[in-house]
Formats: sequence, structure tokens, C-alpha cells
Amino acid sequence: MTVQELPGAGASHRSATPPAWSPRTDPAPLLPDPEPYRVLGTPAAEKLDPELMRRCYAELVRGRRYNAQATALTRQGRLAVYPSTVGQEACEIAAALVLQEQDWLFPSYRDTLAAVARGLDPVQALTLLRGDWHTGYDPREHRIAPLSTPLATQLPHAVGLAHAARLRGDDVVALAMIGDGGTSEGDFHEALNFAAVWQAPVVFLVQNNGFAISVPLAKQTAAPTLAHKAVGYGMPGRLVDGNDIAAVHEVLSEAVRRARSGGGPTLIEAVTYRMEAHTNADDATRYRGDAEVEAWKAHDPVDLLERELTARGVLDAEGIAAAKEAAEQMAAALRERMNADPVILNPMDLFEHVYAEQTGRLREQADMLRAELDAEEQS
Repeated sequence: MTVQELPGAGASHRSATPPAWSPRTDPAPLLPDPEPYRVLGTPAAEKLDPELMRRCYAELVRGRRYNAQATALTRQGRLAVYPSTVGQEACEIAAALVLQEQDWLFPSYRDTLAAVARGLDPVQALTLLRGDWHTGYDPREHRIAPLSTPLATQLPHAVGLAHAARLRGDDVVALAMIGDGGTSEGDFHEALNFAAVWQAPVVFLVQNNGFAISVPLAKQTAAPTLAHKAVGYGMPGRLVDGNDIAAVHEVLSEAVRRARSGGGPTLIEAVTYRMEAHTNADDATRYRGDAEVEAWKAHDPVDLLERELTARGVLDAEGIAAAKEAAEQMAAALRERMNADPVILNPMDLFEHVYAEQTGRLREQADMLRAELDAEEQS
């Protein structure tokens, strides 16, 4: 069949107006608000649940003390590295509190506080950061996936688990946490695309803390906000003040309810700030100034909630003191338990669980390591 014989071929077809087209989904409802959503300091704060907010405050205070103690342990040589979440505690705590027992949390390496807030033993949460190659905890016990050091690799895992749970008819929602740097990875795209196409019950929480180590957001993306990326996948995008725990809790709760009811995934960008360095191995003064950090300290998540609750008579001096005392007790217990020497691991165990039957390449590597260990022992 020649071109002229094709149906509709010819000059009249070539000049014809293309048929009318409209998007399959109206993008307007998917777009985030132009400004981050806030509750604290607005009329919406009058409707806050006092009991929930007191719990949030206690968790924020404990989280701040947990960060300080973990950082101190690093300086003492008890941890190999610690990525602090000082300034980001509102995101961490809210992510843990919005989930039901059967739900799953998929944290990044920076989200040990979220894991602790969900009920994980603080020592177990920090085990990986001591240099132990084990996860440090049983992921199934608290339904917390292993801390993910490679950027964004936990997102496809969250989508897969959520999709599988939906196929089985299980009432499970997965909440995946990621930093702004992780949104530059291919796994981010693959996870959001898969989740939206299959309407998986998963919530993506991006903690935009300003930097991917030393790379500012402006050098990662030209999008108006990271939340705007949601519309490209066909899911709602929400933009929220990440230091306002009431706002983060509300937005996450709505997204979790939507996912649980069959509404599909949501992408949430929480605008926050990393008050401290990327890790103890980073010198943040090389890429940001003190004035910038000081400006964000005025928007500290702990102070924001404390001011709101005390002004409304929901929190008094006794409640503040009780929260601080509980945090000190947690820190003292963590300090004492982390003073114990870690279990000495056998480096050869690294090769035991890669494949059911070792490949030739693995056997070669194992022989090389064994030779190095033997030489070190004899020296």
C-alpha cells in the first residue's frame, strides 16, 4: 500500500485541523497552593486538638534532645556518622504520628528520628550509623523499612509494597520520606510514575531542607516548587511549612486518608531547613552564611509550637518542664547504652547472604579479603 492509498491520505488530509483534544485529567486540582500551607499563627490554630498538640510538643522536645545526644555520641567516637535533623523535627514527628500500626514507613538515612518516634529503640535506630552493616532492627516489628543511604532507592520499594498490599486487599499505606536532593534521582521519577498509574496507596514526603549536601535547590531544579512535579505524574501536590508541625500533621493525615480510601498517591513538599551540617564530616560554612541559618532559627519548629500552645493556655510551665525532663531521661538512657562496645562483626559474613550459591567473582573477593585479614592478624 502506497502513501496515497492510506486512509485519509492526500492534500486535504495534510491541511486538515487536528481533532479537538483535552487532558485526561484537569491539572488545576493537582496543583499546590502558591504559598506553603500554615496553621500555627493563623485562625486555623483555634481548632487544634489540645491533646494531640501536647503530644506533638513532647515529641519535638524529645526529638531535639535525641539529635543533640546523637551528635555528641559522634564526637565521642560512639557513632561513625550522624545526619542531624535539627530544624526538621516537625516533619519527622508528624510522619510517624499519622501512620496506623499496620502502615509502613520508608525512611532515608537522615530519618532515624521518625523511626524512633514510631516506636523503634533509639539504639537500634543508630546501630547502622555505628558502622554495623546490619540494619540494626527487624523491619517487620515496627513496619519500618531499613534506613536507605542510597538516595531515593526506598521510594520504588514503598510503591511496590503499597501496590502489593492493595492487590491483597490489605489496609496498608506506605509513607516514603526523601530529601530535596533525592528528587534529582531516577528512582524518584520511576516511583511517582508507577504509583500514579497504579493508584498505589503511598504518600511521598519531600523534606526540602535547602541543600543536597552543598548543592542548593536552585541548582537541582527549575520547577516553581518540588510539589509542582506532582502534576506531571497525575497526582496531587501539596506545599506545606515543614516547621509548622500542626500543618504538616494535617496535610499528611489528609494524604494518608486519601491513599487508604483508594484515592491514590500524593506528593508533599515540606519547606524546612537543615540547621546543622549535612553530617559531622561536612563543613556547612563553605556553602552558606551564618545570617541564613540565624534567620531560620527564628522559625524553629519547637519554638513555634511552644509559643502557640502557651499563648492559648494549652501548655504551661509545668508541661514544658515535664517534656524536657522526659527528654533528658531518654538521652541519659541512650548515652549509657551506647557506651557499651558494639558487637564485633566477622567481615567474612559480608559474602554469606548475597546469593544462595556464591558466584566465582564473590569467591575471588572473599579470598582476597581473607588473605588481607590473615596478613593483618600475623603482622
